[in-house]
Amino acid sequence: MKATATAHPIQGLVKYHGMRDPDLRLPYHDSISVCTAPSRTTTTVAFGDTDEDTYLIDGDRVEGRGAERIDAVVDHVRDLADVDAPVRLESENSFESNVGFGSSSSGFAAAAMALCEAAGLDLSRPEISTVARRGSSSAARAVTGAFSHLHAGLNDEDCRSERIDTDLEDDLRVVAALVPSYKETEQAHEEAADSHMFQARMAHIHDQMVEMQDALRAADFDRVFELAEHDSLSLAATTMTGPSGWVYWQPRTIAVFNTVRALRKEDVPVYFSTDTGASVYVNTTAEYVDRVESAVADCGVETRLWEVGGPAELRPGEALF
Repeated sequence: MKATATAHPIQGLVKYHGMRDPDLRLPYHDSISVCTAPSRTTTTVAFGDTDEDTYLIDGDRVEGRGAERIDAVVDHVRDLADVDAPVRLESENSFESNVGFGSSSSGFAAAAMALCEAAGLDLSRPEISTVARRGSSSAARAVTGAFSHLHAGLNDEDCRSERIDTDLEDDLRVVAALVPSYKETEQAHEEAADSHMFQARMAHIHDQMVEMQDALRAADFDRVFELAEHDSLSLAATTMTGPSGWVYWQPRTIAVFNTVRALRKEDVPVYFSTDTGASVYVNTTAEYVDRVESAVADCGVETRLWEVGGPAELRPGEALF
């Protein structure tokens, strides 16, 4: 009753914001993302390998709200499998966490994948996505991988993720601009509906979704990532106008934005995107990635070069314990 899995974090393209059910983590609307590789989370779990539930991430014991979110996934798997045994869970990230690069998505996706395997559940990835969603809605999309669509709904039959086929998978390159700055995502989700901009976002998000799906199927790079850039600005407007007035961006975040826009004036296909955090995803193509990475690095930020990552996978030979 032990298993190991890996998953890649997501970059939100049409991002969800706010939850109609915070316990089941049911979002108000659909969302689309793309997984980024080789960044990944590796997680090993075992049932009955400890006297009590024990969770470690990057060597640190998880307690408080973080442990409660893992409990939600672990307890759901125990219920599905009719297993009554404590769980040992250890997880490691190959990239910086809590800086806006989606570590919770890959973390809960890898955990869900490993837990289901260790518990003896025979589930499809869309079904496992409903397990991961209980920890993080974004994790549902990290389970199915690459470009994925999480459907909104009021139950696990409807609110699950599916992969979107697109020819953009091979050509996309992501220059990740690291801007370290602590972020608070969960409270921002809790406050989403209190922003006067929230209803405006809800009014346009459905058009954004159908436009994005159409652009992905047509493999229209500029259209896809122009939409993603616009969605990042829309999300920021909502978080900044909530009760806490979250402002995630830092001066170097804006510097990267300005660099991207300057490159576009030189006919370089490049667009910025952010989730809840100060770090920036800079989306471009294989042909232009070296030029883009050099220009972004000149903003005084560390960069990572990523491609499209696949679905969560079992990795029996990579156990952490």
